[in-house]
Order: sequence, then structure tokens, then C-alpha cells
Amino acid sequence: MESSKRKRVLVGMSGGVDSSVAALLLKKEGYEVIGVTMKITPKTGQGPEELAGSEQVGRGQGSLPLAGRELSQSSPGEKLAETQPKSSAKQQEPESSAGDRIPTTRIVCGEGRRLSCFGDDEEEEIREAEAVAKHIGIPFWVVDLSREYEERILSYFRSEYARGRTPNPCVRCNAEIKFGLLLEGCRKLGLEYDYFATGHYARVRFEERAGRWLLLKARDASKDQSYFLSLLSQEQLGRSLFPLGELNKVEVRKIAREHHLPVSEKEESQDFYAGDYRKLLPKGKPGPIKNLSGKVLGQHQGIENYTVGQRRGLRIAGGGRLYVVRIEAETNTVYVGEEKDLMRQEFKVDSINWIARWPQPGEEIEARVRVRYKSPELECRLWPRISQPEWGILPGEREKERANKSGEAPPEKNISADISKKPDWAEVILLTPYKAVTPGQVAVFYEGEVVLGAGFIL
Repeated sequence: MESSKRKRVLVGMSGGVDSSVAALLLKKEGYEVIGVTMKITPKTGQGPEELAGSEQVGRGQGSLPLAGRELSQSSPGEKLAETQPKSSAKQQEPESSAGDRIPTTRIVCGEGRRLSCFGDDEEEEIREAEAVAKHIGIPFWVVDLSREYEERILSYFRSEYARGRTPNPCVRCNAEIKFGLLLEGCRKLGLEYDYFATGHYARVRFEERAGRWLLLKARDASKDQSYFLSLLSQEQLGRSLFPLGELNKVEVRKIAREHHLPVSEKEESQDFYAGDYRKLLPKGKPGPIKNLSGKVLGQHQGIENYTVGQRRGLRIAGGGRLYVVRIEAETNTVYVGEEKDLMRQEFKVDSINWIARWPQPGEEIEARVRVRYKSPELECRLWPRISQPEWGILPGEREKERANKSGEAPPEKNISADISKKPDWAEVILLTPYKAVTPGQVAVFYEGEVVLGAGFIL
């Protein structure tokens, strides 16, 4: 970690032990540390349509003390003038690097919920993060992004299920909200920064030869969270710090206890939603459940209630164990089959974020891939492609046959010739078939400890 002199770091604090220790370690390193978190869900009884008229960061800003849960009677402009740091005047926020003043907590525009765990405990989580900030001796700010979260993440979450796909909101949230809009909101409040840090178990370094920032796995393989950071851009990685990347959980807990952090014994939660995710979805339209031969075995109450690989809750009689093997949104049909029908060896990955390097279109790459966070790393070969539908087929005999018939050069050669275009999707072949490769999930490719890139399974 480079010299911390006069370097300001915003730390994304969730109220958990990991982000709390990250903030502590950075302050001990000598950085000027400011804790920030976000509220992303409307208060009880207030839906997205009501939020549409509220003031938000980027649409007019206001703030009120966290201790006062009631909305301020002052106009947003008046409260902003009272609390927002200004470059042309002495800031009202306390100095954080020396830790010699009591930090002031500010909440920006109203009420909502935090990012990492979308449940009913947000207010408690924010109070715990605030308590840690006070214990460490750093300022603490909360930014309301509830409308942006509804527009960017919840709408994506719902639309993916409506398309028969299984979304991964956490990966997308990190790239668009936590490492994106949260920091934009902080800038609008005058909170300029050199780095943004979180409690993720991952590492980042600059590769001089490639001229690129690399995302690496954590030293502790059992806690590695590089998967969740795989959609971060080069700019985001270049301003990120991950203080826990070289530590394991036991060491983190020990540090928290030694410094008497209020959350040192707190259990961790990494779920997207603390409850039944179906409560976040509109009521689905009933349709047929069929076997792979087309025979109707039962009726579903909406394809949103199903995901590839699901066995429980089917409520059909088909003889033996049956699993969801395909969801067809166009016909509103759920197809079921045996476990062997879940095995998949070839698939495509779209909207790829290349991190370690930009590969050549058509280049054959040997790598490992995780098709979901808890899956093992699977050996694979992938062929990066550019968005040219005429070449959008898996490598194999069909591709060779068409090239031979037309007298053209193989597609790989034609595609590679246009080096001005960057490959944004890839064809993937697993060396060994794997069960339930699920459309909508994030596939992350690794070359050793380095994240090569990541995209969405088609």
C-alpha cells in the first residue's frame, strides 16, 4: 500500500466486522478516513412510486443528523448550506486524520436501506456502522440512493426473472451502485477522495507491462470475494483499496476484538435479501410445467418462482426426482427433467468486462471459470467474439461446414482481422460437463489468481 500521507479514503461501511476492520486498519496506516454507507430501500409502507417525488443526491441534496429520524422541516437547499463541506469555506466536518474531535454523522436526503443486505434490519445496521465510526474516531455519512437502486438494481432483478433468467444483483450492485453512484453522491457533497475502500476479501495491483489494473483473489481462498468485484472498471479498480486481501477471517476477528470494536462478535450476512425474494417480484402469470417431451405435468404460478436446477416446490407427479432444466419466457413454460438433463458443456457469456487484458477476437484461451459464486473453478476454453450475429455459433463442425461451403476463410480469421473492435462476448466449452449452468448468472474467468474478466451467462 502506497504512502498514506494526506491521502483521503472513503470506506464503505455496512455495519459488519469486515468493513469495520478495513476502516480501522486504514486509519492506523495514517490515512484520512471517512466512513460512508447508503440507504437503498424505502421506509416501511413507502414504495418506489412515492420515492419518485423525493429529493435525491444528484436531483437536489439535503441532509439531517442521523440521530434525528424525522425529516427536516427545512428545505433541501437550506439544510445543504448548513451541512455540506465547501471548498471555499472552512468545512464543518471534523478533522478525521488526527481523531482529536468527535466525528459528526450526516445523513443525506431521507430514509431507506443499505446495499449489501436488503432486509428489514437496515436501521440497526446503520446504527452499528455509526457506532464503529465513533469508536474509531472518523466522520460518518449516509447517502440515500433508494430511487437509483430501484431503477438500476430492483428493476433489473425483476426483469431478469420475468425473462426466465436468474439474476445476480450483488455483482451488479458493486459496479453500478457501491463503487459508482455512492461515490458520485459523495462528490456532490464535497467529499473528495483519493481512494475508496471496502471490506471485501480481494486484492488489486497495477501491472506495468500490461498497463492495466489487475483484480486478484484474496490470500484466503475460503473467503475470496473477487467474484463479486468482477464487473469493476479499470477506473474503479485504480482507486480501490482492499485492506483485508492479505488476511483471513480469524485474523480479522482478532483485530476487531483487540480494538474492542462494537461489532467484533457480529455474525456475517452476505445474502441479497433477508427473506423470500418473491416478495420483491410482481405476481406471475400461470402457465404449464412440461417434461422435455412436451407432456404437461402441472401448472406453475409464474416463471419468476423458478430457476434452473430447482427441485423443491415443483408440486408435480412425474416419477422420480425432477428438476427445472429450462425456462421459456416466450411461451411462459417451465420444463423439467432428470438430473442428467441439467448437465451442460457449452454456453455463451455476454457483456464481458475484460480486466486483465483485451484478448483478440477468435483467440482461444485456456482458463478456469466460476459459473456462480459457490461453484468450483471449472477448466474451460473460451473464444472471445465481437457482436456479429453471423458468427454467433459455438465452435465446432457447423462452423467449419459453413466456411467450407461458402469458400470463405474460417470465421476466427475474419473476425480477428478487425482488431478495431473489442470482443464483448465469448463462447465457452467446459472440459467436463457441469450441472445447472444458469442463464443470467455471472461467469467469472480466472487465469491463476488473476481475474481475466466476467460476463452474464446466456
